[in-house]
Amino acid sequence: MRLTDEELTARKRRNLWIALGLVAFIVLVFLTTFLRLKQNIEARKALETTAVAEAPAALPMDRS
Repeated sequence: MRLTDEELTARKRRNLWIALGLVAFIVLVFLTTFLRLKQNIEARKALETTAVAEAPAALPMDRS
């Protein structure tokens, strides 16, 4: 079965849009993952900073 020129053009256009959709989805997943990792790193730094700031207060005083 031979496709007409019109059908081939339509197929190429459809394939192009599918490819662009896949690339957009991949970029969306990558950016979402990157931003979530960045948020987690910042939250961990903040948690460590507060833990270090509170650590000396939590130690018992030396009563020598």
